[in-house]
Amino acid sequence: MRLLRGVNPAIAAILVVVLLAGAVLLLLPGSGQRHVVAEFPRAISLYKGSDVKILGVAVGKVDEVDPAGTKVVVKFHYDSKYKVPADAKAAVISPSIVGDRFIQLTPVYTGGKVLAEDAHLGLDRTATPLELDQIFGSITDLTTALGPEGANKPDASGTGALTRLLDSTARNFGGQGVQFNQTLHNLSELTKTLADNKDELFGTVSEVEKFTNTLATNDDTVRKFNDSLASGAKLLADERQDLAAVLQNLSVALTQVKSFVADNRSLLSSNIKELNEVSKVLVKNRSALDETLKDAPVALNNLFLAYDEKTGTLDTRANIGESVTKLTSSPSVVLCALVPDACGPLSSVVKLLGLQRAGALAPDGSLRSSVVEPVDPTLGGLVGGDR
Repeated sequence: MRLLRGVNPAIAAILVVVLLAGAVLLLLPGSGQRHVVAEFPRAISLYKGSDVKILGVAVGKVDEVDPAGTKVVVKFHYDSKYKVPADAKAAVISPSIVGDRFIQLTPVYTGGKVLAEDAHLGLDRTATPLELDQIFGSITDLTTALGPEGANKPDASGTGALTRLLDSTARNFGGQGVQFNQTLHNLSELTKTLADNKDELFGTVSEVEKFTNTLATNDDTVRKFNDSLASGAKLLADERQDLAAVLQNLSVALTQVKSFVADNRSLLSSNIKELNEVSKVLVKNRSALDETLKDAPVALNNLFLAYDEKTGTLDTRANIGESVTKLTSSPSVVLCALVPDACGPLSSVVKLLGLQRAGALAPDGSLRSSVVEPVDPTLGGLVGGDR
């Protein structure tokens, strides 16, 4: 209080309040700090006051190190201004083989929830370094397992299995250094080639992945196709004898056809030529054929209607006027139609009188010259010959 003598009472009061507030902040637990309880399988060289770090920067201290059965409970704190992710882990770090250790909090905070006050980290969220005595113990166990009391235990021949393995390996690979070197060189070239073509390689893998996805998406269709293919293969397998017989018969038939064509080449050529002529005639007379095909059904129907089943005759109308005309123009035709038995003698009389087929009387009653109609021996070109 002597220091405050002569000082303005108001200023002295403010200083006292500030000092009291600082003391309260320092003495209150958790003020500016976050506390964590972590369990470790062991805590060698970890003591009260050891550092707690993030990325190698000290952010806190170890408060307590207490053994608890088969584990060690370590209580520590860190400055609350540093954020630690809620899923953080604690690892005991050994900067050297001999020396103090510290606790490292990892990973670094990048966002999200932070580690809560008085958080508890179990054994699944902590880690400890491998101790030197453990390394020595592992080496000792290995040498014991490979030694004369283990894998290399002498048998009836006086040598161990490991010794025989090493001797055999030395004999087999002795003098193969050049080949081993070349193999390693080739392997290096292979890995370099793969590295240089990583884009194409991964592109191929990507396309294969798309193909497999397409097959997976169309699994039912692929299965049906496989089933159909299997059924077809099974059918062919069941009918292989019949197929073989068919192929054999087809071979025989083709051989016979070849012989037939060779033996009848001239006749086939002639037939093909005549068929070509017939085809040309049909093409030239296609309008007449078309008209015939249109009129033939009507004519056949009329013929069917004209036939009388009861009397067995064709009923037609007698065209008397036409008969008279024909009698004047062609008397032999009319007389032969009226008197069939006298057709022979009438023909002789007609020839004797010089009357021909087209009619011998002119319209004025006088005898006219005969007219002979031309005859087509090729039947319109259907058969060979000159017209």
